[in-house]
Amino acid sequence: MKPPEARNRRIGLLVPSSNTTVEPEFYRALPPHITLHVARLHLTQITPESILGMVADLEAQSRALASADVDAIVLGATAPSFLKGLGYDREIAQRIEAASGKRATTTSTALIEAIRHLGLERVVLGSAYDARVNGIARAFLEANGVTVLDAQGLGLVDNLEVGRLDERTAYDLARRVDRPDAQGVVLSCTNWRTLGVIERLERELRKPVISTTQVSIWAALRMLGETGGMPGYGCLLREIDTRSREKQLTKTP
Repeated sequence: MKPPEARNRRIGLLVPSSNTTVEPEFYRALPPHITLHVARLHLTQITPESILGMVADLEAQSRALASADVDAIVLGATAPSFLKGLGYDREIAQRIEAASGKRATTTSTALIEAIRHLGLERVVLGSAYDARVNGIARAFLEANGVTVLDAQGLGLVDNLEVGRLDERTAYDLARRVDRPDAQGVVLSCTNWRTLGVIERLERELRKPVISTTQVSIWAALRMLGETGGMPGYGCLLREIDTRSREKQLTKTP
């Protein structure tokens, strides 16, 4: 008799309640043997006050995801995991782990890990945020030792409005914010469509382009022990364990 087949691996994803983009982008990139299971935290406005309130339900929703026997949990939201600056992302991850008993990370933690993985020290930042939240994002990167040469946002506060944006807005802002001395481009906000333009941007700019949804997927796959690449979504995902940025970029079609 054949032994029973191992079940698919499962990612638990905590998302802002008004986020309509991060789930489809995860589904787009995940391999078929990994399934996604989602819980929602209430958020409609991208303001510091609303973002702070979003994590009030963090423990309850983390326990709910754990009941689906997920293998790891990701807080797939950027601003709620960088709001209070250096170390706040890890504090949030620890809260999720304590409540759920599962390994956990956050989008902001994944962003810093991806930047270090690619060896980037100087980046530019493009986001969907208004000036206040964009400033917090910039300060978080700089507190983690990343030099931000320029930071520009689309000025949006209504999260549903962000979810309606075409991915061309991410392409245009990345081109506008890029500078010759930047080693990479960061696109921030998991409700902003980005995956479909990353490959094109890397070909044209000849440097890594990383988005907060992309790094969240990357971090989740690493927690599950995945080593195979996801082609089509930038050098970070093309080979999960690729050692050098130069090697990755030469493989861009």
